Amino acid sequence: MTAIAIILIILLVAADQLTKLYALNVVKPAGLITVIDNFYYFVYVENRGAAFGIMQNKQWFFILVTLLIFGGMGYMFYNYKIEGKLFLAAIVLIIGGGIGNLIDRIFRGYVVDFLQFSFFSPVCNLADYFITVGAVLLIISVMFCKKNIAPKKPAVKDED
Repeated sequence: MTAIAIILIILLVAADQLTKLYALNVVKPAGLITVIDNFYYFVYVENRGAAFGIMQNKQWFFILVTLLIFGGMGYMFYNYKIEGKLFLAAIVLIIGGGIGNLIDRIFRGYVVDFLQFSFFSPVCNLADYFITVGAVLLIISVMFCKKNIAPKKPAVKDED
């Protein structure tokens, strides 16, 4: 993975964690903050499950699954060269979002959610949006791009 991708992942995680600190310090005490009337709100929620609140209180399962996914991605990065920029952007978003929510699960025991649109009832966070956009980009990249990854060439040994 390139240095730029690593920097972007760090920035995504930082943005996610900073917004969650805002949610903990400002939104939680307020209960509800209207950002755009009848459209967009900040509502503090402690999500102890997965998407849409399914599988409540299974934190160790989510931590394990996340670590397994990261392991698979690590294997891919170690053994393959990423050639597609859209594919790389998707992976960066998924990893950044996954780390953001993993930090919450490990250190808080729940994921801080606080972003809610009036037309979409689940309350989410930036990491959730990073993962969702990354997944959509990944699907598009796999379906429509010709070359996303290629095997790395093994080191050639000199036999003198």
